[in-house]
Amino acid sequence: MRLIKHTLAALALTCLSFSALASLTAPEVGKEYLVLPQPQPTDAAGKIEVTEFFFYSCPHCNVLDPLLTEWVKKQGNNIAFKRVHIDFGNGQQPLQRMYYTLEAMGKAEELHSKIFTAIHVERQFLRTDSDMLAFVSKNGIDKMKYLEISKSFGIESKMRRAKALQAAYNIEFVPALFVDGHYMTAPSQLQSAMPGTTELESSKNMLPVLDALVLKAQKEHGMKK
Repeated sequence: MRLIKHTLAALALTCLSFSALASLTAPEVGKEYLVLPQPQPTDAAGKIEVTEFFFYSCPHCNVLDPLLTEWVKKQGNNIAFKRVHIDFGNGQQPLQRMYYTLEAMGKAEELHSKIFTAIHVERQFLRTDSDMLAFVSKNGIDKMKYLEISKSFGIESKMRRAKALQAAYNIEFVPALFVDGHYMTAPSQLQSAMPGTTELESSKNMLPVLDALVLKAQKEHGMKK
Protein backbone atom coordinates (compact mmCIF):
# COMPACT_ATOMS: atom_id res chain seq x y z
CA MET A 1 0.00 0.00 0.00
CA ARG A 2 2.84 2.40 0.88
CA LEU A 3 4.51 1.67 -2.48
CA ILE A 4 1.27 2.45 -4.31
CA LYS A 5 0.93 5.75 -2.43
CA HIS A 6 4.49 6.73 -3.28
CA THR A 7 3.92 5.78 -6.92
CA LEU A 8 0.73 7.83 -7.11
CA ALA A 9 2.47 10.77 -5.47
CA ALA A 10 5.30 10.56 -7.97
CA LEU A 11 2.85 10.40 -10.86
CA ALA A 12 1.00 13.41 -9.49
CA LEU A 13 4.24 15.39 -9.33
CA THR A 14 5.14 14.27 -12.84
CA CYS A 15 1.75 15.33 -14.16
CA LEU A 16 2.12 18.67 -12.41
CA SER A 17 5.55 19.10 -13.96
CA PHE A 18 4.27 18.26 -17.44
CA SER A 19 1.30 20.59 -16.93
CA ALA A 20 3.62 23.44 -15.96
CA LEU A 21 5.86 22.83 -18.95
CA ALA A 22 2.89 22.62 -21.27
CA SER A 23 1.65 26.01 -20.10
CA LEU A 24 5.06 27.47 -20.86
CA THR A 25 4.98 26.37 -24.51
CA ALA A 26 2.36 29.05 -25.13
CA PRO A 27 3.13 31.82 -22.64
CA GLU A 28 0.40 34.32 -21.95
CA VAL A 29 0.85 38.07 -21.98
CA GLY A 30 0.33 39.47 -18.52
CA LYS A 31 1.21 36.12 -17.00
CA GLU A 32 4.55 34.69 -18.14
CA TYR A 33 5.59 37.87 -19.95
CA LEU A 34 4.69 41.53 -20.38
CA VAL A 35 4.56 43.78 -23.42
CA LEU A 36 6.25 47.16 -23.23
CA PRO A 37 3.81 50.00 -23.96
CA GLN A 38 6.57 51.71 -25.93
CA PRO A 39 8.92 49.30 -27.79
CA GLN A 40 12.57 50.25 -27.58
CA PRO A 41 14.96 50.34 -30.55
CA THR A 42 17.53 47.56 -30.70
CA ASP A 43 21.08 47.47 -32.01
CA ALA A 44 20.97 44.05 -33.69
CA ALA A 45 20.60 43.87 -37.47
CA GLY A 46 19.01 40.76 -38.92
CA LYS A 47 18.74 39.06 -35.51
CA ILE A 48 16.46 39.19 -32.52
CA GLU A 49 18.09 41.04 -29.67
CA VAL A 50 17.81 39.62 -26.15
CA THR A 51 18.91 41.98 -23.40
CA GLU A 52 19.55 41.14 -19.77
CA PHE A 53 19.52 43.86 -17.14
CA PHE A 54 21.53 42.79 -14.09
CA PHE A 55 24.14 43.72 -11.54
CA TYR A 56 26.82 41.51 -10.03
CA SER A 57 25.89 41.84 -6.36
CA CYS A 58 22.29 40.75 -7.07
CA PRO A 59 21.73 37.23 -5.62
CA HIS A 60 18.85 36.58 -8.03
CA CYS A 61 21.11 37.37 -11.00
CA ASN A 62 23.62 34.92 -9.57
CA VAL A 63 21.02 32.12 -9.53
CA LEU A 64 19.97 32.81 -13.11
CA ASP A 65 23.40 33.39 -14.65
CA PRO A 66 24.60 29.79 -15.34
CA LEU A 67 21.19 28.84 -16.76
CA LEU A 68 21.02 31.93 -18.95
CA THR A 69 24.62 31.49 -20.11
CA GLU A 70 23.84 27.95 -21.25
CA TRP A 71 20.64 29.11 -22.96
CA VAL A 72 22.55 31.78 -24.89
CA LYS A 73 25.12 29.19 -26.02
CA LYS A 74 22.35 26.94 -27.33
CA GLN A 75 20.82 29.85 -29.24
CA GLY A 76 24.10 30.45 -31.06
CA ASN A 77 23.68 32.84 -33.99
CA ASN A 78 19.92 32.72 -33.59
CA ILE A 79 19.97 35.82 -31.37
CA ALA A 80 22.09 38.84 -30.49
CA PHE A 81 22.58 38.78 -26.73
CA LYS A 82 23.76 41.69 -24.62
CA ARG A 83 24.00 42.49 -20.94
CA VAL A 84 23.35 45.84 -19.31
CA HIS A 85 24.90 46.22 -15.86
CA ILE A 86 22.82 48.81 -14.08
CA ASP A 87 23.23 50.90 -10.95
CA PHE A 88 20.32 51.36 -8.55
CA GLY A 89 22.42 53.77 -6.51
CA ASN A 90 23.18 51.23 -3.79
CA GLY A 91 26.90 50.90 -4.37
CA GLN A 92 26.81 48.99 -7.68
CA GLN A 93 28.75 51.61 -9.64
CA PRO A 94 32.29 50.23 -9.02
CA LEU A 95 31.12 46.80 -10.22
CA GLN A 96 29.37 48.44 -13.15
CA ARG A 97 32.57 50.23 -14.10
CA MET A 98 34.50 46.96 -13.85
CA TYR A 99 32.02 45.17 -16.11
CA TYR A 100 32.21 47.76 -18.87
CA THR A 101 35.99 48.02 -18.55
CA LEU A 102 36.37 44.26 -18.91
CA GLU A 103 33.93 44.33 -21.82
CA ALA A 104 36.06 46.97 -23.54
CA MET A 105 39.15 44.82 -22.92
CA GLY A 106 37.49 41.71 -24.37
CA LYS A 107 37.63 39.99 -20.98
CA ALA A 108 34.03 40.23 -19.78
CA GLU A 109 32.96 36.75 -20.89
CA GLU A 110 36.10 35.16 -19.49
CA LEU A 111 35.61 36.64 -16.01
CA HIS A 112 31.82 36.98 -15.88
CA SER A 113 31.03 33.82 -13.90
CA LYS A 114 34.15 34.26 -11.77
CA ILE A 115 32.85 37.61 -10.54
CA PHE A 116 29.55 36.06 -9.47
CA THR A 117 31.44 33.24 -7.73
CA ALA A 118 33.78 35.65 -5.96
CA ILE A 119 30.87 37.68 -4.56
CA HIS A 120 28.23 35.05 -3.82
CA VAL A 121 30.26 31.90 -3.11
CA GLU A 122 33.66 33.05 -1.91
CA ARG A 123 32.18 36.13 -0.19
CA GLN A 124 34.90 38.41 -1.48
CA PHE A 125 34.56 42.09 -0.65
CA LEU A 126 34.09 43.73 -4.06
CA ARG A 127 32.67 47.17 -3.39
CA THR A 128 35.31 49.78 -4.16
CA ASP A 129 37.46 50.59 -7.18
CA SER A 130 40.47 49.28 -5.20
CA ASP A 131 38.66 45.97 -4.65
CA MET A 132 38.02 45.71 -8.39
CA LEU A 133 41.63 46.46 -9.20
CA ALA A 134 42.85 43.73 -6.82
CA PHE A 135 40.39 41.23 -8.31
CA VAL A 136 41.26 41.83 -11.96
CA SER A 137 44.99 41.82 -11.17
CA LYS A 138 44.59 38.46 -9.42
CA ASN A 139 42.91 37.16 -12.59
CA GLY A 140 45.69 38.13 -14.95
CA ILE A 141 44.61 41.60 -16.08
CA ASP A 142 47.31 44.23 -16.42
CA LYS A 143 46.71 46.86 -13.71
CA MET A 144 47.91 49.87 -15.64
CA LYS A 145 45.95 49.00 -18.77
CA TYR A 146 42.83 48.32 -16.71
CA LEU A 147 43.14 51.64 -14.87
CA GLU A 148 43.66 53.55 -18.08
CA ILE A 149 40.59 52.06 -19.75
CA SER A 150 38.40 52.22 -16.63
CA LYS A 151 38.87 56.00 -16.43
CA SER A 152 38.41 56.61 -20.14
CA PHE A 153 35.69 58.61 -21.85
CA GLY A 154 34.52 55.40 -23.52
CA ILE A 155 33.68 53.73 -20.21
CA GLU A 156 31.94 56.85 -18.92
CA SER A 157 29.85 56.80 -22.10
CA LYS A 158 28.94 53.13 -21.58
CA MET A 159 27.83 53.86 -18.02
CA ARG A 160 25.71 56.80 -19.15
CA ARG A 161 24.22 54.60 -21.86
CA ALA A 162 23.36 51.95 -19.24
CA LYS A 163 21.62 54.60 -17.15
CA ALA A 164 19.64 55.78 -20.17
CA LEU A 165 18.57 52.22 -21.01
CA GLN A 166 17.60 51.59 -17.40
CA ALA A 167 15.29 54.59 -17.58
CA ALA A 168 13.95 53.81 -21.06
CA TYR A 169 13.04 50.25 -20.07
CA ASN A 170 11.78 51.41 -16.66
CA ILE A 171 13.85 48.82 -14.81
CA GLU A 172 12.58 48.37 -11.25
CA PHE A 173 14.16 44.99 -10.50
CA VAL A 174 16.72 42.56 -11.84
CA PRO A 175 17.25 40.19 -13.47
CA ALA A 176 14.92 41.26 -16.25
CA LEU A 177 15.06 39.96 -19.83
CA PHE A 178 13.79 41.81 -22.89
CA VAL A 179 13.23 40.30 -26.32
CA ASP A 180 13.32 42.55 -29.38
CA GLY A 181 12.97 45.63 -27.16
CA HIS A 182 9.31 44.70 -26.85
CA TYR A 183 8.68 41.73 -24.56
CA MET A 184 9.78 41.34 -20.94
CA THR A 185 10.07 38.24 -18.81
CA ALA A 186 11.92 37.42 -15.60
CA PRO A 187 12.23 34.65 -13.02
CA SER A 188 10.07 36.75 -10.68
CA GLN A 189 7.43 36.94 -13.42
CA LEU A 190 7.37 33.14 -13.65
CA GLN A 191 7.28 32.81 -9.89
CA SER A 192 4.17 34.98 -9.81
CA ALA A 193 2.62 32.96 -12.64
CA MET A 194 3.39 29.66 -10.92
CA PRO A 195 3.09 30.18 -7.13
CA GLY A 196 4.97 27.70 -4.98
CA THR A 197 7.95 27.31 -7.31
CA THR A 198 11.43 28.01 -6.02
CA GLU A 199 13.65 30.73 -7.42
CA LEU A 200 15.75 28.15 -9.25
CA GLU A 201 12.65 26.49 -10.71
CA SER A 202 11.31 29.86 -11.83
CA SER A 203 14.63 30.65 -13.49
CA LYS A 204 14.48 27.33 -15.37
CA ASN A 205 10.83 27.88 -16.28
CA MET A 206 11.69 31.24 -17.80
CA LEU A 207 13.89 29.72 -20.50
CA PRO A 208 11.04 28.16 -22.55
CA VAL A 209 9.30 31.53 -22.33
CA LEU A 210 12.38 33.16 -23.85
CA ASP A 211 12.33 30.53 -26.59
CA ALA A 212 8.71 31.32 -27.37
CA LEU A 213 9.28 35.08 -27.34
CA VAL A 214 12.27 34.82 -29.67
CA LEU A 215 10.19 32.73 -32.06
CA LYS A 216 7.32 35.22 -31.80
CA ALA A 217 9.62 38.13 -32.61
CA GLN A 218 11.16 36.23 -35.53
CA LYS A 219 7.72 35.61 -37.01
CA GLU A 220 6.78 39.26 -36.59
CA HIS A 221 9.93 40.26 -38.50
CA GLY A 222 9.41 37.60 -41.16
CA MET A 223 12.62 35.78 -40.18
CA LYS A 224 13.29 32.11 -40.70
CA LYS A 225 14.75 30.22 -37.76
